[in-house]
Amino acid sequence: MPGDALGQDPAELRRRIDTTKAHPARVYDVLLGGKDNYPVDRNAAAAALAANPRGYLDVRHNRDFLRRAVTALASEGGIRQFLDIGTGLPTQENVHQIAQRITPDARVVYVDNDPVVLAHARALLTSGPEGRTDYIDADFKEPKQILEQAVETIDFEQPVALVLVAILHFVEDAEAYPIVRGLVDALPSGSRLVLSHLTEDLNAEDIRAVQRTFTARGFTFVLRSKAEVERFFTENGLVLDEPGVVPAHHWHPDGNTPAPETAEPAFLATLDAVDKVRYLDINDVTDADINVYVATGVKP
Repeated sequence: MPGDALGQDPAELRRRIDTTKAHPARVYDVLLGGKDNYPVDRNAAAAALAANPRGYLDVRHNRDFLRRAVTALASEGGIRQFLDIGTGLPTQENVHQIAQRITPDARVVYVDNDPVVLAHARALLTSGPEGRTDYIDADFKEPKQILEQAVETIDFEQPVALVLVAILHFVEDAEAYPIVRGLVDALPSGSRLVLSHLTEDLNAEDIRAVQRTFTARGFTFVLRSKAEVERFFTENGLVLDEPGVVPAHHWHPDGNTPAPETAEPAFLATLDAVDKVRYLDINDVTDADINVYVATGVKP
């Protein structure tokens, strides 16, 4: 249960943390300029940046797509409930902060199974007084468990936005498509799917180099084509919203991409590639930089 997850013994959480292996959520945190990670995660991020020095743009533009999508669904789509699976570590502009700023009574359930994420769950659970925010400690590969617990917070008689951002490329086809089908089947009419996914369609050489660094560390890392990403929508009866499946920076850009932190050039010169990420502007993105497809769709 969400409450049970938060009540876990801190010592038990520490025992669950494996600091000898990189974890996708923590590597993602590194590339967002976060600090809730370990040397093994920094090493994985550094290897990815060595393979593709502008690879941080995939991560940062993926995150900015999430901001725009949640904003659009909360403000224009009438969505007041969000189920965010593969939440990752708390960062700026989490789903509940965006949604509840627009719709104060919005309900958000976060799902992740990384104990480091769980240890920071209280940073996520800062709902406004009119809304509700909860956290489920569960694996994406256990959709039944997720749905059974989410019903404590989310009313599945009303539309829900299912958020699957930067998670499906860590799951093989044999599991990915059935899991998404099971989750979408539980959603009522008017619900939405928010999805992002790495691909080799766009800049194959760069992303394959990154893929090699991650698979060498034991990650499942599946790069899917545009047609394969569209399958998550079409085979589940979802209607793609305009502009369909597109590179992340082309999905309804709004000119509000966050500016980076500022720092003196002399200071920046002392930093390695990983530590520089938080100070890099992502507004200079080009089509040659992005390897992420994104899309949203509606359940009729």
